Amino acid sequence: MTQRKGEKPTISIQEHMAIDVCPGPIQPIKQISDYFPRYPRGLPPAAPQFAGHVGPLRSALSTSSAAPAAPAAAESERPNEDNPERACAGASASLQAIRRDEEPDVEGYDSDDSTTLGTLEFSLLYDQENNALHCTINKAKLPVPRYKKGLKPMDHNGLSDPYVKLHLLPGASKANKLRTKTLHNTLNPFWNETLTYYGITDEDMVRKTLRISVCDEDKFRHNEFIGETRIPLKKLKPNQVKNFNNCLEKQLPVNKTEDKSLEERGRIMISLKYNTQKSCLVVGIIRCAHLAAMDANGFSDPYVKTYLKPDENKKSKHKTAVKKKTLNPEFNEEFCYDIKYADLTKKTLEITVWDYDIGKSNDFIGGVSLGINANGERLKHWFDCLKNKDKKIERWHTLTNELPGSLND
Repeated sequence: MTQRKGEKPTISIQEHMAIDVCPGPIQPIKQISDYFPRYPRGLPPAAPQFAGHVGPLRSALSTSSAAPAAPAAAESERPNEDNPERACAGASASLQAIRRDEEPDVEGYDSDDSTTLGTLEFSLLYDQENNALHCTINKAKLPVPRYKKGLKPMDHNGLSDPYVKLHLLPGASKANKLRTKTLHNTLNPFWNETLTYYGITDEDMVRKTLRISVCDEDKFRHNEFIGETRIPLKKLKPNQVKNFNNCLEKQLPVNKTEDKSLEERGRIMISLKYNTQKSCLVVGIIRCAHLAAMDANGFSDPYVKTYLKPDENKKSKHKTAVKKKTLNPEFNEEFCYDIKYADLTKKTLEITVWDYDIGKSNDFIGGVSLGINANGERLKHWFDCLKNKDKKIERWHTLTNELPGSLND
């Protein structure tokens, strides 16, 4: 730039710095920062130079200064002279393109938690005839990120010791939890293990949800949660296998507003039959499944008691044998109540399961009542027995922590 002798400079040092950035004659500008907007964090290390070098910024400005129409030659040479914001917008777009090309984008993959936690492949089968829900856990993996593969590492060595835990909701957590074996030091576990819930009724399939959690086992601390998925059982069709490949999600809170008096404590299979020849009701205690653990060793020593109420003479109590250290006892015992068929409509069968303890009071595990005052499956079982004389009717029932009547052990 030339200056006449004896004439004072009319531009500032900031305007001098803009000479190589904005082509054309220098115009007074309010702030030089208009040409240098703040870019997002993570600007490329090789930033363009602005003096004596035709860098990307100047190229962007030069490109953006090309006029779409040329009404006059003078105007086409300097279209952005009075519109610096338009020029800087082009420069910003150019810098972002350079950043994408030159910088490794470590955040380029989907950072949603349901993706980074991993995926789980499993299948479910509801065996309606045997009232069983079969859950086959196949494998877990995380194929999306480019620099990770497998489950989210939980241990210091970058690996995990994963296992899968099943839980039916709503219900008591200890009474109906199942889990797979633990696979050590892997991010791509392959279980191929089938876990089975017994005593699942059609009513359960409508209202219950299966919660499947993947956890990391730690011998020295509490086991760590990796991710979970939930499947409403109403999505399953009876006797048809359904395969799933679900993303693991963050742990969702369990609804704590449930009625605690209806907390589930396990299942019991009961058979009813009215024998017309002997004029008696035959009650069969077949087995229990997924009972709540009442002892410190994680098991119970269960036995079952039955009452036919009202019991004026207090002679209706029957008790099974005690099964040691098990949550899935098999009893296969039957008890007879001498009663007229017409009187059954006035009676209620109360069944309770207890944990036997030596030297102290036995612990109540759960109970169920069948009769005309019951509802759902319990009422249906009772009516089926009344309608089908001399026929044994077997049903699974849910045990709750509500003590039927006011029974004491």
